[in-house]
Amino acid sequence: MDLDVFVTTHSAEWERLDRLVRRGRRLTGAEVDELVELYQRAAVHLSQVRSSAPDPVVVARLTTLVARARSAVTSPGRPAWRDAADFFTTGFPAALYRTRRWWLSTALLTVVVAVLVGWWVAAHPEVRSALATPSELHEMTRPGGQYETYYSSSPAASFAAQVWTNNAQVAALCLAFGAFLGLPVVAILLLNAANLGVGLGLMAAAGRLDVFLGLVAPHGLLELTAVFVAAGTGLRLGWTVIDPGPRRRTAALAQEGRAAMGMALGLAVVLLVSGVIEGFVTPSDLPTWARLAIGALAEAAFLLYVFALGRRAVRLGNTGDLDAGDLAAARPTAA
Repeated sequence: MDLDVFVTTHSAEWERLDRLVRRGRRLTGAEVDELVELYQRAAVHLSQVRSSAPDPVVVARLTTLVARARSAVTSPGRPAWRDAADFFTTGFPAALYRTRRWWLSTALLTVVVAVLVGWWVAAHPEVRSALATPSELHEMTRPGGQYETYYSSSPAASFAAQVWTNNAQVAALCLAFGAFLGLPVVAILLLNAANLGVGLGLMAAAGRLDVFLGLVAPHGLLELTAVFVAAGTGLRLGWTVIDPGPRRRTAALAQEGRAAMGMALGLAVVLLVSGVIEGFVTPSDLPTWARLAIGALAEAAFLLYVFALGRRAVRLGNTGDLDAGDLAAARPTAA
């Protein structure tokens, strides 16, 4: 091989390949095809030079060019930050909107149970006596008692992190246990409703219901909504085991399971927001109306996110599942 003639003959191709690689993702369809073709030819040229005339300078030039071209050809078509942005602007709100009937029903039933338990505790002294001694009840409900000091028991940042971790675990349990026909999810919901109802009833019996609501509502609106979403998603997953619809049961569980995993990621962010409110706003010196307003604004923003962005995403065909291009091929099922 005459190396000088070889380099002169193919230098224009190598320079063109270098320009296409430098342009990265700003290529047209035709230019992408050209990039692939030139990359393949440059790889052949590198092999020929190495076997016939291994000049160190030419080999180094072609090795670098081929490596960069290979990276441009095989690298992901989209940056990770764009995938994350798409998830939080379309995928997550679509999954929330698509499962809205499940978690809204879950929220309604849980609130009803909590209110009934609260009424039962507040209206029946014997129930309160069975829960604790009079002195213990007084210590919990008095001004500056356990219900109030709980939210300032630790530094705000530490308390917010602790609350976020605990609530994320509850949401994860609801999502994970959904596949067991949803029965563990029902147990978790009843336990949380009972705990909320007991606090509600004890503070109401002590004539301090307004204080209790002022402490719980600022963060509780968003926090409980996230738990309701997780529980509703888990129940939907459990129902898929019973009735997968026109899909094969394994395919239906895979689809709903992937959506549930995405839901867990999104709810972690929602619970982080509620944890920050609980750590910094709830125990603050702000007046009750201001703390309630912050909680109401956070809840309103979440609902607007679901019913505006989510409904639009669903209408555009997004289900909260992976994109079709990211899924493995599967055999079609009869409708």
